[in-house]
Order: sequence, then structure tokens, then C-alpha cells
Amino acid sequence: MPRAFITGITGQDGQHLAEFLHGRGYDVFGMVKGQNNPKAAAVVEEFPFIELVPGDLADLPSLVAALEMAQPDEVYNLGAISFVALSFSQAELTANTTGLGVLRMLEAIRMIGGTQHNPIRFYQASSSEMFGKVRETPQTELTPFHPRSPYGCAKVFGHQIAVNYRESYGLYACSGILFNHEGPKRGIEFVTRKVTNAVARIKLGLQHELVLGNMDSKRDWGYAGDYVRAMWAMLQQDEPDDYVIATGETHTIEEMVQRAFAEVGIDDWRPYVRQDPKFFRPAEVDLLIGDASKARSKLGWAPEVGFPALVEMMVANDLRLESKKAGVPLPD
Repeated sequence: MPRAFITGITGQDGQHLAEFLHGRGYDVFGMVKGQNNPKAAAVVEEFPFIELVPGDLADLPSLVAALEMAQPDEVYNLGAISFVALSFSQAELTANTTGLGVLRMLEAIRMIGGTQHNPIRFYQASSSEMFGKVRETPQTELTPFHPRSPYGCAKVFGHQIAVNYRESYGLYACSGILFNHEGPKRGIEFVTRKVTNAVARIKLGLQHELVLGNMDSKRDWGYAGDYVRAMWAMLQQDEPDDYVIATGETHTIEEMVQRAFAEVGIDDWRPYVRQDPKFFRPAEVDLLIGDASKARSKLGWAPEVGFPALVEMMVANDLRLESKKAGVPLPD
């Protein structure tokens, strides 16, 4: 059986990827940081097939030990300080984990067997936030980077160091430049889940308003379950390469808010929504929309869940969760 090692196993993408790989017959190992990680128990309960391995992207020896324990054929580096807003207040932590963490993982792979004689295939989770203040629309693999946050800057370093190790040492290293991808497993701190959770709570009478920052930003939103298929497909190719993964459609945050409220039968959403300047970023990314033509042609990949179905899925999930948590009956 092939063996896969996933950092960021407790996050949205890590869980989707683990489930996908398990379905394809993989032994799945997930890296967790710290003792008694509160998220680890929940992951094991939902996905008992995952074998957890201790490790930290800020500590090279722990990565070497983790890889030696798992002996993986494929490494998926999804771990990061991934909340963009947090990166402005914790820039050094973001750079150390999201940026230098990639370098440490690549070095660990090189040390224990990333050569042609013992090939470990590596996937790096790059991000559309690397494009930032975009130079062209839509964005492709050749679009220049102009990050607008410490998170975006760290992701650029991670992306470029993966390219460098591929070219310098012959490592099989791929990067997926993933545009925004969401779903029910998304953390509550991210704007999409913040919206759908608030809408569910408002409908159930548990909350009275939704407070947001900039509602004019445009994003290319897809479903995380679709995007992990692309991660796996990249590592099955004869030669390593980098790919944009996106839907090619763009929607504003306001559009998402409107659609989410409509899902619960509230057409006039404005009385429930308030903007607060504290949620605005110091430097905003106004428009992201990706061209995934290369992934479509070389990987045979295409998204299956559209934007309306994604919002519907997330709102329905939050209605169930909040109803159960509060002991409130679901609306008809």
C-alpha cells in the first residue's frame, strides 16, 4: 500500500485529503504539533484510519524523525499559519512556519531520501494570495507574484524554495497554487464559514447580526473536496510541475452573504449585517480569479461543486451543527 504523510492534518484540507487517500488504499499518516493537541482527538474519532505522528514545522529534527517513522511515498505539506488576518499581527510566526517550514520539510526529505534511488514525492500548498495586487487577470502559473500580506510573502518563499529544491537537487516537488476553497470543515475564523455560521445562528434565533470588514473583495471560491483531488493528481505525473487550481469564476463577499441568507429564506439581509473597520486588512487583495487550463489539460482535473451548491452545503451543515448544539429544532 502507498504511504502518505500529511502536515496540517487537523485542518480542512488535511481531513479532505486523508479521506480521499484512504479511499484510494493509502496508509495515511498525519503530523500533529504539541502534546495533547485538542484537535487531534476529534480527527482520530472521525478518521480512525489516520496514524498521528508528532512533529513541528519549526523544528527540523522532529520532521526528520516523523518522516523516518512514517516512511512515506508522498508528503503533502498543508500545515501553515493560514489565517491571513492573523499574519499581520504575528508576521514572524507566519514567516517561520508558513515560509521556513517548507524549507525544513524539503531539507528533511532530502536528508532521508528524496533522491532518484529513494524518491519521496512532495506537494507544497501554495496560495492565490501570492498574486496579491494582481498583475494580470486571470492569474496563471506564469503571473508575477505581488503578495499583500505576511502570509502571502511567506507562501511566495515556500513556493520558490520548492522550485529551487526541484531544480537544485532533483527532488520531485510540486506546488498547487490553490485559489480559495471552502466547505463545511472550514475553520470558523475564515470569512466564508463566519458568514454561513452566522446566517444559521440568525435563522435559529441564536444571534442577531453578522459583523464583517470589506465586502467588495472578489474571490474565486471552490470546494475543498474537489481541490484535494488535484493535489493527488499532481504527484502522479511523470515529471513534477506547478499548477493553478481554481474555478475561473469570481464572486464578492457581498454576493456570498446574499446567497447564504437566501438559503434560509431571508431576502433582505442588510438589517442583519454591519461593517466594522477593525476587520479591514492593512493592505487588501481586491480581485483573485484563476485560470486552471493547465490542470484541466495535464491532470484531467475540473471542479465538480459550483458556487451555489457550495454555499448551500455550508449553510445546511451549520444549521445542523448549531441546532444540535443549542437544542433548537431545525426550521421547516
